[in-house]
Amino acid sequence: MNASADKIERRPALYVHVPFCIKKCDYCAFYSLPAGNQNRSLVKIYLEGLAAEMHRRQKDAPSGVSSLFIGGGTPTALTEAGLEELLKGIHNYFRFEAGIPEKTVEGNPGTLTPEKLSLLHAYGINRFSLGVQSFDDGLLRRVGRIHSADDARRGIQALRNSGFRNLNLDLMFGLPGQDLAAWRKTVEEALAWQPEHLSLYGLMLEEGTPLYRAENDITLGRLPDDDLQADMYEWAVVRLEQAGYKRYETSNFARPGYECRHNLAYWHGEEYLGLGPGAVSFQGRARIKNIEDLRKYREMANTGAQAVAEREELSKQDLMFERVMLGLRLAEGLELKAFTRDFGVKVEDIYARVLEKYEKQGILKREKGYLKLNPDYCFIANSILHEFSPLTKGKGRGNVMA
Repeated sequence: MNASADKIERRPALYVHVPFCIKKCDYCAFYSLPAGNQNRSLVKIYLEGLAAEMHRRQKDAPSGVSSLFIGGGTPTALTEAGLEELLKGIHNYFRFEAGIPEKTVEGNPGTLTPEKLSLLHAYGINRFSLGVQSFDDGLLRRVGRIHSADDARRGIQALRNSGFRNLNLDLMFGLPGQDLAAWRKTVEEALAWQPEHLSLYGLMLEEGTPLYRAENDITLGRLPDDDLQADMYEWAVVRLEQAGYKRYETSNFARPGYECRHNLAYWHGEEYLGLGPGAVSFQGRARIKNIEDLRKYREMANTGAQAVAEREELSKQDLMFERVMLGLRLAEGLELKAFTRDFGVKVEDIYARVLEKYEKQGILKREKGYLKLNPDYCFIANSILHEFSPLTKGKGRGNVMA
């Protein structure tokens, strides 16, 4: 690798968290607040705090950033003026080289207007991630989504009409009352729209969310059991591969060349900057999470301090565990030479017992310099991968979107 390529590769990925939604979904545990006319003052507080944080943290990316992901929340819940102020600030403080491969914004159906989409294009946004989740109105209502299936269809059409040629659709399985037929119908309709990328996520009941509290509410419908969720996932894997989508990470599928480069930075253990309340950064050996309080966030940012809620200095053992766990979620697997280069030891020197156990069972295999997880075990990957840690701990990455 030449020096210039190495320099580009080491630029951090940039994530900006927009903590506003029209209404928070019943399963969502991310930090977000309701958007609307009554909360314009909160949006002003957010944008002021974000500008101060960007001013201070631009020094953390002196050579520019490798990718941009604006997530939330719902970035497109902002007004056109608010969205423009956000985009202008990001591009004033951070350098984006000509030809940067990926600038993503995520949003939900019902929050897109021709003016907002035109504005995104004007700032070079070249990828959009749309939170469809399901094309079944009943299932959408059960998990607190405020859009309808028709809203999703109109949103996809608006994105295509406006010129977006790199589109991700988020879909969810394991919803209350969802059966295999309903899941198949949603996947088939998603494929009919021919998106470049699909992200398939199983519903997780996060403590403190309305859906977690209502888990035993029979009016919502029974949650699919593990066997049914496995059937949903495995059917989708086969169907998407038939349709020309490569599974490049456990939950993510793309047409060739449309893999999400921003999230690949997370999965490859690269550095990233997370800006905004609740966002997570990874720099050196430190994982840093911003506070989830809008006013305190602005107050601290305006004083020049980082609005930190948590800071964790990761040990070498932590970093090795995360590299293995994240690498094995990728279809390409964990690059063994890179592991040795970065940590000074071979992976088998640290994890001999686990490797021997799962290689004998055919769950792990080595192929062309990579350690890979047998695709048949992707759905239960987490239970396997946690065995690589003597403490069986795995920290969340934060920020990871689609």
